[in-house]
Amino acid sequence: MPLAPSVLSAFTPTGKLRASINLGNPILANLDPATGEPFGVSIDLARAFAERLSAELELVVFDAAGKSVQALTDERADFGFFAVDPLRGETVAFTAPYVLIEGFYLVRDASPIRTNADVDQPDNRVTVGKGSAYDLFLTRELKAAQIVRAPTSQAVVQTFIEQQLEVAAGVKQQLEADAAKTPGLRLLDERFMVIRQAMGVPKSRGEAAAAALNAFVEEMKASGFVADSLRRHGIPGASVAPQA
Repeated sequence: MPLAPSVLSAFTPTGKLRASINLGNPILANLDPATGEPFGVSIDLARAFAERLSAELELVVFDAAGKSVQALTDERADFGFFAVDPLRGETVAFTAPYVLIEGFYLVRDASPIRTNADVDQPDNRVTVGKGSAYDLFLTRELKAAQIVRAPTSQAVVQTFIEQQLEVAAGVKQQLEADAAKTPGLRLLDERFMVIRQAMGVPKSRGEAAAAALNAFVEEMKASGFVADSLRRHGIPGASVAPQA
């Protein structure tokens, strides 16, 4: 369905369509070591949306979720890819989620921590990626444990090891990959949260722009585009969100 000119202009105030890309979540975006170019599910969706709008796409790339969200809040990008969170929702209009990702805890083999309930204790320090979805979630949920913020999600396990912290929290795939490189670490058995990944547009762009982006996401899920992208990029453990 063709978009109204007012919606097109809402997404492209500079003449280009600027996508805020977060490399802090390897499920959604990575850098090609050979070319230095970003690739992944979020880039596939960004290109498809630019094609839908017949707009020139500009990728605005960040190394952490908090920076990626801030770019949208500051109007330095026109849309982006974020975990749904009420704090972010103050300035960002989210679509329905397109991907669901699990958040897990990582501890040392010798740790007495066996279940998620064991984590929230006064003696425990939990490291998270600054500004990530699980940082925002655990900041609200943990009452006794102390949160230690690593600069990025990729730095969580390194920070956990170097500072001899008790718990690392993050996306399951990232923790598993890091744990595979370091003997003596284990994931707890159950996830502590499901991260709902959505697209988002600044609320200042209006309800029609938000509705158009949401309709695009629903179409991409229904057509199999999102599932194909996850499969093509070899992303295990992430599932396509159900239709809204």
